[in-house]
Amino acid sequence: MISQFAALKNRLLQLHPDHLRAARGMARVAIFVLLGRCAGAAKEMVIAYRYGISNVVDAYQITLTLVSWLPAACSAVFAIVLVPVFVDLRRESADEETRFLGELLTWAIVVGVVFTAIIYIVWPYVINFMAGNLSAQTREMAHHMMIAMAPIGVLIMVVTAYSTRLQSRERHIATLLDGLPAVMTLLLVLFVTGNNAMTPLMYGTLLGYMALVLVLWPLAGKVEGRYSRLSLTFKSRRWQPIYHAVRVYMLGQLVVCCSPAIDQYFVAHLGDGAVATLGYANRVFGLLLSMGALAIAQGTLPVLSDILGKDDVNRARHTAFQWSLLALGAGAGAAVIAYPLAPWVVEVLFQRGAFTAQNTVLVADLMRYALVQLPFYFASLVMMNLLSVEGRYKDMAIVTALGFAVKVVANALLTRWIGMPGVLVATGFMHATVFFVTMMITRRVPPANLTGGAVR
Repeated sequence: MISQFAALKNRLLQLHPDHLRAARGMARVAIFVLLGRCAGAAKEMVIAYRYGISNVVDAYQITLTLVSWLPAACSAVFAIVLVPVFVDLRRESADEETRFLGELLTWAIVVGVVFTAIIYIVWPYVINFMAGNLSAQTREMAHHMMIAMAPIGVLIMVVTAYSTRLQSRERHIATLLDGLPAVMTLLLVLFVTGNNAMTPLMYGTLLGYMALVLVLWPLAGKVEGRYSRLSLTFKSRRWQPIYHAVRVYMLGQLVVCCSPAIDQYFVAHLGDGAVATLGYANRVFGLLLSMGALAIAQGTLPVLSDILGKDDVNRARHTAFQWSLLALGAGAGAAVIAYPLAPWVVEVLFQRGAFTAQNTVLVADLMRYALVQLPFYFASLVMMNLLSVEGRYKDMAIVTALGFAVKVVANALLTRWIGMPGVLVATGFMHATVFFVTMMITRRVPPANLTGGAVR
């Protein structure tokens, strides 16, 4: 036994430092995500206790999805595009980084304000399209929640700017702080009572994002002890490659970020309570999914960016291939372990108050169907990170659009066949498509342009 441990220790010591950096980053992120998602789980427990599967939760889920859709799409794009830029900025002067950060924050606020205005303008049309067979009361509650929650878009954009800078420096504290909106919502649901059941949900979420911005500001807003000044300009030379990347990749990401809204569209036609049931299943499954996904994505992206910054394409690809296969196996193992535990987890988290044993059975069944997503999603994240640092945003857009097309077709077919679980299985087909196509692209097509080289 001692000799086996010694052999294992020797093998670990012989690993390339890049693997060790990625593993350390993943471990830190996993711990922070676990703590942050525990706050999210506590919030869902309190919501389940107070509201159960009611039209209040339906309205909240739909409103939160719609007001955060465009900001979340931008956030997903910039989280991939900006990390390599910030990594490369470390090789330049502090003045250049300060200028870029100030301009980035300014335009993040501007874009967030535009998104908020769009939500206010198109809301009546969107809610009529999305509501399906939901009652008039549910639609009215969603309208009132939107008025209070629409500014969340501005806050999400600012959070993205700060958190990507921290991630580029392999400081993953922002992942832990992501739990602040959940904590604030939990507190208001617990302690704010009254006739208006919507108040704790909508104001708790809004105040939580405001608190997140205030906490991230001193952590990520300084460059060598100086705060960057807001500037409504594009003087930094980093904007040209970012513009190219965003222009190419944004369309594909906007399509993919439609996935939750598309799922709610299909499910809403099943009547009141269906969106809430799917939402609870996604929240429980999200605890597992996000912990692995954020650990893998944030652990590998800075490392791959640094390797390609040294123009070592072969080593970056070899590292990415190894980690993608490891992520595939880890996701499969996690799914096997989680399958028998699903009913128990849902019961422990939710079954109290207005949330009944029958609700537990429904949510646990949905969660089991969702587990098919884990292996392919984890593995595809590594490969998409590789495409990102290679600057292949057109390929990323094509792959994500293809995956979304597969999901829409699968949604239409599977919901008729197996009902509500069909939207979760369809998402699994989407992630599998993305993984296999990215593997083929990266193995057969050489990179046309490296991110590190492009911004120099």
